[in-house]
Parts: sequence; structure tokens; C-alpha cells
Amino acid sequence: MTDVKEDGWEIIRFNGHSQSILHEEVAIEAPLTIRINGSEFATIVCSPSNQSDLVIGFLASEGVIRFKDEIRRISIDEKLGFAYVDLYKQIDPSQIDHSKRFIGSCCGKSRQFYFKSDVKTAKTITSKLSITVDQCFQLMKELQTNSEQFIRTGGVHNAALATCEGILTIRTDIGRHNALDKIYGHIIHEKIRVADKLIVFSGRISSEVLLKISKIGVGILLSKSAPTDLGLQLAADLGITTIGFARGNKMNVYTHPERIINTAMNAP
Repeated sequence: MTDVKEDGWEIIRFNGHSQSILHEEVAIEAPLTIRINGSEFATIVCSPSNQSDLVIGFLASEGVIRFKDEIRRISIDEKLGFAYVDLYKQIDPSQIDHSKRFIGSCCGKSRQFYFKSDVKTAKTITSKLSITVDQCFQLMKELQTNSEQFIRTGGVHNAALATCEGILTIRTDIGRHNALDKIYGHIIHEKIRVADKLIVFSGRISSEVLLKISKIGVGILLSKSAPTDLGLQLAADLGITTIGFARGNKMNVYTHPERIINTAMNAP
């Protein structure tokens, strides 16, 4: 009989008809309820790591805050699953309409599409950053090599803030949107300039992902996964270079290819 352990599960592994009992680490999933100025705002299902970054990035993505200095205090109760955020400003619930939402860890219908906050916070990108094809391949290889939790569990997404020369910071979560919010929160908390940065990502390039990239303010998104049609329409409109299926020495450039430099084309 399989059983849960503190650091994973005891499982039965089948290889054809032969079976063995193994210990398997699995991705951890936990609810985090955000309270703003004493009122419940939203509950996010997420991985219990870098939760302060997640909360800051989520609030910025939803248009509640723009800068770290708007936050008076933030504290995380990991045991009970609460994040307490005190803002210097008061929030009018009738203007935000986010009270007591449940936001799942996966994609699609478990997340809501908020046109109100998107209109306020999404922006057209005018980044002059360019990157070579070889740098794209190297960055994706670096993300996969350093995705330790994915290697152990196979159950998480990764997002990284990078320069063309290498990855600066990686954030991991069971939800691809959460992973991006953690990166966004890190950027806001550390007041990082993003004009010369890009995002390296493991998840599907959906419309909501593109909106988050726009809000973060980077001009290049490099992912190992597929895009959606609406995601690409937004990328084209918002000035974002979108690269998908970046695996090994292959990748697809879907939008704004002017930022991609193919050095082999210029070789003698």
C-alpha cells in the first residue's frame, strides 16, 4: 500500500509487469490567503516558497500596487497559510472587486481574466534589447539545468529573470502564473531595472502570461512551451518578442523577430 511521508510518497513503480516500491518526492501545493489592511483579498494555491515575492508580484499584476514603497508591512504565516499586507493607502473594494477570490494553481478557467486591471497596468514595450540565437539556446539550457525542484518532482514551473549573458534569478511554483508573479515581486522588491533583461520560462505562452510580461516591462519572452493564438496577438500588439518551443538547438520566433540576431547569417 502506498503512503505519504514527510518528505514525499512511498509509491509502487511499474516497469511493464514488474513492480518495485520506491520513495518519490512530489511538488507541494498549499493555499495562501492574502489579507490587505485587515480584509480578505484572495486565496492563491501555490508552492510554499518565496511567498513574499509572490504576494508583491500578484498585487502589482492586479493593479493594487506599483512600487514597494506603497507597502507598509508584509508578513507571512506559513503554518496557517496567510499573508498579511498593510498598505499606506486604503483600498476601495467596490473599485477592485477582488474580495475572497479563489485562484487555482493551474491555468485556464481556474484563473480569471481581469480586463479592468489589465487596462490599467499592461503597457506597450519599447525595449531596444537584442539577443543572439546561441544566447537563447544557452539561457534555456541554463534554466533546465538549474531547475532542481522540477528535476526532482516533474511537477513545477520555472521562471527566470536573465540578461543575455546568463540567468540572474529563478523562481519556482506549481502554477506558471505564480512563478511569474514571484519574479515580478522580486523585481519590485529589489527595484531592478528591466530594460536590459528578459524572461526565460517553462510554461505555455497564454494571453495572461503575455499580459504579465507586459506589466513586468521586459521585451523578450523565451519559453520551452507552446503559445496560444490570443497570446501571440497580444505579444504583437504590445511589442513583445515571443519565442516558443526552445528546446535543444531549436526554437520558434513568433513575434517581433527584430530583437533576434542570427550570427550564422552574418558569418563569412
